[in-house]
Amino acid sequence: MTEIKLRSARKIKRPVTAIIQARMESKRLPGKSMLLLAGKPLLYHVIQNTIAIEGISKVVLATSKAKENLPLIELAESLGIGIFVGSPDNVLERYYLASEQFGGDFIVRATGDNPFADPEYAAMAVAIAIESKADLCSISNIPLGTAVEVIKREALVEAFKNSDKPYQFEHVTPYIKKNNELFHIERHPVNFENPFENLRLTVDTPEDYELARILYENLYKDEPLHLKEIIEYLIANPDLNKINGLIQQRPMTHSEINF
Repeated sequence: MTEIKLRSARKIKRPVTAIIQARMESKRLPGKSMLLLAGKPLLYHVIQNTIAIEGISKVVLATSKAKENLPLIELAESLGIGIFVGSPDNVLERYYLASEQFGGDFIVRATGDNPFADPEYAAMAVAIAIESKADLCSISNIPLGTAVEVIKREALVEAFKNSDKPYQFEHVTPYIKKNNELFHIERHPVNFENPFENLRLTVDTPEDYELARILYENLYKDEPLHLKEIIEYLIANPDLNKINGLIQQRPMTHSEINF
């Protein structure tokens, strides 16, 4: 793979590190990070989209020590991004330790199953977080799988020190959301027209992957996909939304780990 360079012209007011969580041991779709979309691994597209976010100073893959994740590490190395290897289950610890190693006043949380995360909306979240000094910031009113979370470093530390439930360690930000009286949380709604209720643009099941495969096959041109063009294509091909339309998203309190 060719190394993807961060844009040199960015004006970074505060150092922002994007950390991508990914591993091969998915229960519902094992090995999904290396499944191909338009001839390139799913994780390649996640990394490409993350690097394209304006305001990012550094991008890091945070994966686990399991040998199955070696292809992810090799891919990250080939693309020139940072790598942190940590706990297979405690994702919150991975974020905390990765942020300790790579720094950043704000941490962008990107996930390895979201190849449709929109760089423009992510950049908006970064800008809002910095301007408002939010502990946690995200863009709302866009489909599942197209947003990122921006976490102030101090809030991440507090979450790491005080979380005590398995799902809080697996999903990183539940402690902050649960204790919203202690944190400044910005959920910024955007005026985005989406005719498809409960549209899933994440990859967690074989049905999700099938939709992603079709979208990338028809839309990808070596640049990150943007949400507007995806919606336009789905409007022109409405039956595609039925491919994963019956999949139920697991609640935030779901956890597959037990410490």
